[in-house]
Amino acid sequence: MTWSFTDSAAAFRAAAAEHLAADPARNTAVLTLMDAAGRLGWWEEADGRVTGALVVSPPGVSAFGAMTEEAARALRFPGGRAPTEVRGETAAVEAYAEATGRSWTPTVRMRLFRLGELTPPDPAPAGRARLAAGADVPLVAAWTREFAVAIGDEPAEDYTGFVAERISEGRLWLWEGPDGRPVAMAAVSRTIEGQARVHLVYTPPAERGRGYAAGATEAVSRAALDAGTAQVLLFTDLANPTSNALYRRLGYRPVTDHLGARFSG
Repeated sequence: MTWSFTDSAAAFRAAAAEHLAADPARNTAVLTLMDAAGRLGWWEEADGRVTGALVVSPPGVSAFGAMTEEAARALRFPGGRAPTEVRGETAAVEAYAEATGRSWTPTVRMRLFRLGELTPPDPAPAGRARLAAGADVPLVAAWTREFAVAIGDEPAEDYTGFVAERISEGRLWLWEGPDGRPVAMAAVSRTIEGQARVHLVYTPPAERGRGYAAGATEAVSRAALDAGTAQVLLFTDLANPTSNALYRRLGYRPVTDHLGARFSG
């Protein structure tokens, strides 16, 4: 039983494809990040089966996919280059953190949801949904920076390319208020192994409390379903009861809880 690592997404896919495809919901972070990751790893049992996978992003954050606690406890990053932060299913993250003996603090507790039957918001918010267009890039880039700050991430210098890619691929929706102004947004990842994840659900503070985020989320979720996505997923911060209740009303159901851990030693 051993961990193997590679910088090649193709080599990783060849080794871990069956594991990733067996449970794409629990492996959503790995599936959506693997092509941009700096390093990828997989855990192989004595009989050759892969039962764990992870990615390490350039900023030094590792996202765990589905893995056993045994695999998490055995995890050692090559060259002593352990990430400063890991995120994944709570039991696996806690097992890894305990095994390292390093000091750590929780950064976020999240819940992964999967869409069941999509239920439109009731009452429906005023306004309408529309796909974002090229002219919306500056506004969406500014909102994305605000979103990063709001969830406690270190914001990037410029989100222009990040949002332009999503807009050009038809993966970002805006909600327009009654006067035609954009008042909320939501995006969805590319569909990989039949799963896609809703993200960037954001409403500026001055526009909150009117159901606009619900409208944008329902629109982007429906677009993913209409495109043939089998599993539409999203993460929520467990410290935010408003968003957790909202997604349940839209038809999302819990899959598993996740934990972020930051290491100081």
